[in-house]
Amino acid sequence: MEKIRVAMVGAGETATPLLKQLLTSDFVELVGVAELNLALPGVALVKEYGIPVTDNFIELAEQGERVDIIIDLTGSRKVREDLRRFMQFAGNNHTVIMHERIALLLMSLSAGKLVQTRHDSLDY
Repeated sequence: MEKIRVAMVGAGETATPLLKQLLTSDFVELVGVAELNLALPGVALVKEYGIPVTDNFIELAEQGERVDIIIDLTGSRKVREDLRRFMQFAGNNHTVIMHERIALLLMSLSAGKLVQTRHDSLDY
């Protein structure tokens, strides 16, 4: 069975429930997680599964077509802009960057209620 290869930027409070779902889905391969705070519970969780963790989100983008989707849960405009810029520079037309708002929609549908985020602005 072919799997959807996913990388996640951010492993905080909002990301952890999604990480749990990704880690236990048969059709998903979590290829890496980027997080500045390596002491977060989400980081410990993915390490238990042997998933590579970095504090440099560009390392995830550098994997090119090995990643189908990069989920950005940082809420940071700079991270979004840097990811987009790197993907354009690298000529990566394969990987999709999934915005936090889309991730929140999917997590909310799964939970049956609106999932809240701690980030103030989710502008695209």
